[in-house]
Amino acid sequence: MQRFEYKVIPAPKRGEKARGVKTTEERFAYALTLLMNELGAEGWDYVRADALPCEERVGLTGTKTTFQNVLVFRRVVGASEVAPGARLLLQDPSPAAAAPRLGPAEAPVPASAPPVGPVKPDLAAE
Repeated sequence: MQRFEYKVIPAPKRGEKARGVKTTEERFAYALTLLMNELGAEGWDYVRADALPCEERVGLTGTKTTFQNVLVFRRVVGASEVAPGARLLLQDPSPAAAAPRLGPAEAPVPASAPPVGPVKPDLAAE
């Protein structure tokens, strides 16, 4: 059974300048590329990006909800690699843990087949 550890980091808010990268979209994509390649070299796999709500204090008594964009990465942790006291967040279910199949699936009943079940007597025949 594979075990994973997760890393959640804030998504970049600004692009990175580079030679040949001119537009805002290109600079932002380049910043993401650098970040993902850096973490990929450390063995992290990109999972998804999320926008999660976060309550912030405003003034003395007020709060306001903003959304934080984060990137989620994961990597496989071997049984020997688990640090003492480390907490594993999620386990991937293995195919062996799936529910056993009880028998062959029933074939669909054709539309022209007579109904199955208790037969009601035809009142008109009496």
